[in-house]
Amino acid sequence: MNIAIVGTGYVGLVSGACFADTGAIVTCVDVNEDKIRALQQGEIPIYEPGLDELVLKNARAGRLKFTTDLASVLNDQEIVFSAVGTPPDEDGSADLNYVLQVARTIGENLNKYIVVVTKSTVPVGTAKKVRSAIQAELDRRGVAVDFDVASNPEFLKEGNAIKDFMSPDRVVVGVESERAKKLLTKLYKPFLINNFRVIFMDIPSAEMTKYAANSMLATRISFMNDIANLCELVGADVNMVRAGIGADTRIGRKFLYAGCGYGGSCFPKDVKALIKTADDNGYSMEVLKAVERVNERQKTVLFDKLSKANPSESLAGKTIAIWGLAFKPETDDMRESTALVMIRKLLDAGCRVRAYDPVAMNECRRILGDAILYCKDMYDAVLDADALLLLTEWKEFRLPSWQVVKKSMRRPLVIDGRNIFDSDELHELGFEYFGIGK
Repeated sequence: MNIAIVGTGYVGLVSGACFADTGAIVTCVDVNEDKIRALQQGEIPIYEPGLDELVLKNARAGRLKFTTDLASVLNDQEIVFSAVGTPPDEDGSADLNYVLQVARTIGENLNKYIVVVTKSTVPVGTAKKVRSAIQAELDRRGVAVDFDVASNPEFLKEGNAIKDFMSPDRVVVGVESERAKKLLTKLYKPFLINNFRVIFMDIPSAEMTKYAANSMLATRISFMNDIANLCELVGADVNMVRAGIGADTRIGRKFLYAGCGYGGSCFPKDVKALIKTADDNGYSMEVLKAVERVNERQKTVLFDKLSKANPSESLAGKTIAIWGLAFKPETDDMRESTALVMIRKLLDAGCRVRAYDPVAMNECRRILGDAILYCKDMYDAVLDADALLLLTEWKEFRLPSWQVVKKSMRRPLVIDGRNIFDSDELHELGFEYFGIGK
């Protein structure tokens, strides 16, 4: 099959490489000439384990191509995926400018039947807007060309995206015709050959499913963070509480970990967008509004703990070490990360910040410039530090040499934002230790 994917960001590039690996001929399209030139030269613009090898392998095999010109390749395709960005507007709604520009370009150049599939996370009703934009351009040209629209939201976890794509627990597809359904069934069959788990539904339901799924996961995280904060006040241990409620099969164990807030490209944006969609339809999503408030508060909880550990003195002039900058392990994505909130609060308080992350240092420098010191490794970061804040639970942080850390720090104070360290061990070694909900 010949398919095109418009947008070479996280979703578009992963999808393109994985489709190509099953034998499809994939053309990835992006208006960013520098990004396309880099991809043509084998340079991958994002960090995702295994993605660089997959892209290079399929590019060399001729199954994965890159271009800036959608019009020139459009009529060679059977399916065109739109995977462009939908950044949040100030009011929380998804910005559909890029999505609709792709639709207009298709309408301006389409001469044969294709299925236009929205893979970006978009509000309910976007498919209708895409169809209208394409049809308006066809009408303006005075041509009659059949086409279908569909919705195929992605459910990839950053850091595990290739495995998620190649062995999905489900593929959600919203269609409005049997012809589109047959084409998308054919495309996805190689991934699900042993257990065909494509869930076909109407388009509005598919569009809603992505927002509902991410909002449910965000709700579980904020709920556990609220429970963790209460645990501290009443003398309970959130880890024990998590084990107790996670054993209930109606609840399960996933996404019950307390921490210092969620971030990334999906949860914050999707929660805001679903709240805005409800507001636009005269309904208030009270649970999700609380989820959002809890999460914003949770991103400052480590700063509050640091302040309480220094009750009689200002934080000005203190050196604070940070382990982890990305919003989660196995990615360099810092969108909505707790690290950005923490670093800005620390700088506002007059602190010096020494930071280390295995892959997100360049991204942090792009966002914050030289406002902090970027260290060569995690031990360099704690040199002469008055406190260590763990923000991202990278594997390499889990078993540090605490003797080296203690000798390097000015004050052996550890504030663990992800509850990955053994508090008893650290207390025995002479550290002051603060976790979440313990």
